[in-house]
Amino acid sequence: RHTRYWRDWSSDVCSSDLNPGMEPRALARVASGGELSRISLAIMVIASAAAKIPTMIFDEVDAGIGGAVAEIVGRRLKNLGRDRQVLCVTHLPQVAALADHQWSVSKIGKNAKDVMVVSKVVVLDDKARIEEIARMLGGLEITATTRRHAAEMLGISKL
Repeated sequence: RHTRYWRDWSSDVCSSDLNPGMEPRALARVASGGELSRISLAIMVIASAAAKIPTMIFDEVDAGIGGAVAEIVGRRLKNLGRDRQVLCVTHLPQVAALADHQWSVSKIGKNAKDVMVVSKVVVLDDKARIEEIARMLGGLEITATTRRHAAEMLGISKL
C-alpha cells in the first residue's frame, strides 16, 4: 500500500499504514526487515530513474526475504544493472544466480580482539559459481542434486 503521509523529515520518521486496520505509525516500528528492504529498493529504483546514477551499491537489500520474493528482488536488481553498474551483497542464491558476474568475499585471519582480519575477494567463473550457489542452497554438504539445482538457477546446462 502507499504511504499515507510523511512527517517531519528532520526526525527521520516516515509514517505508513503497512498493516491494514492499524493506525499509521513510524515505519521503523511497523515494517519488518523484509518490508524495509523492499521499501529501500523501491526508493532506490525511483531515485535512479530521476538521476543518472552510474553505480548503485546494495548491502543485503534482500534481508528478511526468501523464495519467490527473493527472485523478484533479484530480477529488479538485474533490471537496474542494464543502465548502470550494480553491486549487491547477498546471501540468497535466488539473487546471486541472477547476477551477470559473481564474486566470493570471505574474511581470513584472527579477531575476537586479536585483530588482523583480511578480506579475500575471488571472481567466480561458471564452475565456481555453481559451487557457490550450491553452497548457498545446501549448506555444509553439497550434493550432485544441489549442484544440478545451482546450475539450473544459473542457466548453465553443462561444464
